[in-house]
Amino acid sequence: MLICALGDLLLDVIVRLEAPIAGGDDTTAETRVGAGGQAANVAAWVAALGEEARFVGKWAGDAAGRLVEEELRSRGVELFGPVVDGRNGVVVSLVGPDGDRSMASDRGVSPQLRPDELDMRWFRDCSWLHLSGYSLLRSPIDEAGAKAAGAVRALGGKVSVDLASASLIRAYGPSRLAARLKLLQPDLVFANEDEVASLAEDVPAHTLVRKRGADGIVVNGEALPAALAEVVDSTGAGDALAAGYLVGGPQLALETAARCVAQLGAMP
Repeated sequence: MLICALGDLLLDVIVRLEAPIAGGDDTTAETRVGAGGQAANVAAWVAALGEEARFVGKWAGDAAGRLVEEELRSRGVELFGPVVDGRNGVVVSLVGPDGDRSMASDRGVSPQLRPDELDMRWFRDCSWLHLSGYSLLRSPIDEAGAKAAGAVRALGGKVSVDLASASLIRAYGPSRLAARLKLLQPDLVFANEDEVASLAEDVPAHTLVRKRGADGIVVNGEALPAALAEVVDSTGAGDALAAGYLVGGPQLALETAARCVAQLGAMP
């Protein structure tokens, strides 16, 4: 099975604090720097779970872009898309002692992926196309995602979407996003409670997976508990869950999310 993920390939800078930040002073922390981005994370977990994984997106040829490209390839993921001049995106995740995280995101050149830069051969044999929610909330990558979804459907594949960010949904416009989702007609949507609430109407999908963190997931009304894990860092847990679900369904999704939160960083 080949799973394609379209969206961001970013440099992740993860800072795990041992205590709350001391304003104007030093705070001891553990750090990790490496490849990240919602779509790239999903692809990396798919590959770690033993399936073929392909990332499609735009990234920069600067030092950060070269670093994350090399790392993602080393994880067994195929990469397709234009490499351009400019600044690759960077996300800084601040992780508290309890494992909860807040992010400061600079998406760099990623949202600039245009529909005419896609080669439809990239989507041949894709069982699933996974669209990062971030790819639906900026232009022109939103149109590139729609074109890719059409190509995958025409070849018999399915489409999944992760809504990604309640604050960005509100900034973009809930009604605009709802209209786009109705056109995409995703087979599967992943969303947390805040993201579902921010949409302000029923999520148009055949299957809705509500992510509830330590409380597990709800799949079309059926609640499933989270797998036991000692939480180190929640960064990327939703991406790991999505990859597990696409590869093997709800139980593998929960197990993969548990693997993710037990380590520092979003990738396996």
